[in-house]
Amino acid sequence: MSDKGVRFLVVGGVVGFFVLLLILIPIFLTTAIRQTSNQALEPIQQANEQLKTQVSQLLNPTPTIIPDPITIIHEVRALARLETIQFTVEKVVTAESAQGELGFLFGDRLLFVAHGTVIAGLDLQKMRPEDLRIENQVLYVRLPEAEVFTATLDNDKSYVFNRETGLLTRGDVNLETSARQVAETEILKAALEDGILETARQNGENYMLGLFRGLGFNDVIFEYSEGTPAP
Repeated sequence: MSDKGVRFLVVGGVVGFFVLLLILIPIFLTTAIRQTSNQALEPIQQANEQLKTQVSQLLNPTPTIIPDPITIIHEVRALARLETIQFTVEKVVTAESAQGELGFLFGDRLLFVAHGTVIAGLDLQKMRPEDLRIENQVLYVRLPEAEVFTATLDNDKSYVFNRETGLLTRGDVNLETSARQVAETEILKAALEDGILETARQNGENYMLGLFRGLGFNDVIFEYSEGTPAP
């Protein structure tokens, strides 16, 4: 190859090298700038996320509940309650305040769905020795009257289904509490109307009958008032 051809190849190689550099340098610079920008923005982004978390906590604070370490027991009492029936009741209660012509401005109305339990039975602690007697190989038993032991709401299942407040009010802070109190009363009322006490009495008789027969008394008559057999 002639010297002229060699020089041509050398010059072409040098030119190609510089062209390649001109192509690669912007790419390298862009990548470097992008990495530098990301590294510079990363603390800002982290700070922004922390700020969002703090604002969210301020707007939706998690309640802190600290029980007092001191516990005071006011009374200790022995019980002999025979629980014989439990009713599970659902009741819908509507509570409202400041209704009327200005209700759309200052009114507050909620629909509360209440779930509760009512437990009834016999308090055997009320029985006395004279409430048991044997005549002609028949055991007469005067049982105490059936009564309701507890009537409580199930807070895990009870909830506010809907609430509507006026344009100029945030609502009555005591309205849900009032609805819960009424709901508890209504749950007890519903159980009583459905015959919980009668069922508690019958279940109590069946339980005590099995107990006395296990003790050898085959003939048992239950009484609820002086000399009057239970119905």
